[in-house]
Amino acid sequence: MDLDARYPAIADLKRRAKRRIPYFAWEYLDSATGDETTARRNREALDRVLFRPAILSGEIEPNLSTRFLGRDHPLPFGIAPVGMSGLFWPGAEIALARLAAERGLPYTLSTVAAQPPEALAPHIGDQGWFQLYPPRDRGILADMLRRARDAGFHTLVLTADVPAASRRERQLRGGVTSPPRITPRILSHVLRTPAWALGTLRHGMPRLRMMEAYAKATPGTSSTAHVGYMLRIAPDWDYLNELRDAWDGPLIVKGVLNGDDAARLQAAGADAVWVSNHAGRQFDAAPAALDALREVRAAVPDLPLLFDGAIASGLDVMRALALGADFVMLGKAFHWGLAALGADGARHVVHILEADMRAAMSQAGARSLAELPGRLYDRSADRSPM
Repeated sequence: MDLDARYPAIADLKRRAKRRIPYFAWEYLDSATGDETTARRNREALDRVLFRPAILSGEIEPNLSTRFLGRDHPLPFGIAPVGMSGLFWPGAEIALARLAAERGLPYTLSTVAAQPPEALAPHIGDQGWFQLYPPRDRGILADMLRRARDAGFHTLVLTADVPAASRRERQLRGGVTSPPRITPRILSHVLRTPAWALGTLRHGMPRLRMMEAYAKATPGTSSTAHVGYMLRIAPDWDYLNELRDAWDGPLIVKGVLNGDDAARLQAAGADAVWVSNHAGRQFDAAPAALDALREVRAAVPDLPLLFDGAIASGLDVMRALALGADFVMLGKAFHWGLAALGADGARHVVHILEADMRAAMSQAGARSLAELPGRLYDRSADRSPM
């Protein structure tokens, strides 16, 4: 099959994915919170960023490689954490871990994924990052960090922007619970997606396997208040200091939208900050992540920055890099690829992003990632109107 002919863009994979996974799972993956205005702002902010087309630049073979947190990567993007990843396609975590090892991309396993770190240890190579929803109990914290470290996960990502469960109204309407329960309504969704159903029969119903070691989920818990919320705490600066002392590898703090916070995190020993508004899934009055990126970069000019938020093409990756990000992460796109075409679909996502970046950088006359800021058309054009 010529995947480029049938699925030339990530949007094509998204459309196919929507047809192949149950409605309740789609709503879990695709939804934001409130009226989803923050999610829309993420997309609109990206679309405002323009580059100056180049002429008479000769042949260009862009160099997409980068070094981030002491490691070399052939591409400037990786795989973001997605909770209950295995709900969206059976075996998602292992498939993505294998892809990460194959292509040299960081893969961030969520605390509330359907597989624990130990299950990914044979597959992740040296690309493992572990995303932490901080538990209240310090004994549980120590055990979670030990498990991640022993399984080969060398970088820790503290998610700091989830002080409480958000409403995520579309998820509630979709009827998903965590762990999923088979109701007549859910069964009707499953019967319309036979490939997903057969895969789930082989792999088993997705569960929060890491969290099961510490607590049992309450039946009927809503999709936005699963067992993870029973154990987690809203961390403060003291918790961050404890975590910095407990983890001897790189520490990233995710969910940063404020320059002052980024500067304080740098002073507290964070090795990088991740500019993100949780894809609009937490707070519908948050700014677009790309608008926050400019402020954060100005506040911490020498601190490594990651970015996520509505990235759907290689051109979007370029936009984030041009405005100050050092590395870009995508979550939904890889799951659309898996749901559309299995492991080949996730690989195709990498191909689409890489090919699009090469074409767009040639159009802009950029031979390296470092040249992207200088190719911006109008550095004020991407700012939100007052």
